[in-house]
Amino acid sequence: MNNGETVGEIMITEKEIRKRAGEIGEQIGRDYAGESVLLVGILKGAVPWMVDIMKSISLDVEIDFMACSSYGAATKSSGVVKINKDLDSDIKGKNVIIVEDIVDSGTTLKYLKNYLANRGTKSIKICCMLDKPDGRKVEIAADYVGFKVDDLFIVGYGLDANQKYRQLPYISYLKG
Repeated sequence: MNNGETVGEIMITEKEIRKRAGEIGEQIGRDYAGESVLLVGILKGAVPWMVDIMKSISLDVEIDFMACSSYGAATKSSGVVKINKDLDSDIKGKNVIIVEDIVDSGTTLKYLKNYLANRGTKSIKICCMLDKPDGRKVEIAADYVGFKVDDLFIVGYGLDANQKYRQLPYISYLKG
């Protein structure tokens, strides 16, 4: 972004993120012991987090992706969810875990959870890297949470500001 904004201090290091992802992956393995799971990554921000999670799941894991947004190029949710890419696979009868980078307003995730549940999933849960409860506009909670963060515009480790800062190997925020 070119509005004089700069990246703030490191809030969560790459090492901390990977450690927490490993713990959550192991928990998913315990929670679904003897079954398989389908991880549905929400593009584009969730990709690094999803990769870290699935490395630690001791089950058969399938992956698929969706692209949707309630932000566009803005820094606040518009409240209108738009699906830009739907799933390629049939999810009927599957244990689905939606993997998201951040739960902010909750609008997108609440919509997606209902949207996917209507396809006859066996179960559906949410796994997010970051939870920003102060930004919540609708009632929704993730089942697996990496870290809680303050109501800042978060960037890094897949999260962007108008397509910038995704490559940062840590979590930070924009200031300015």
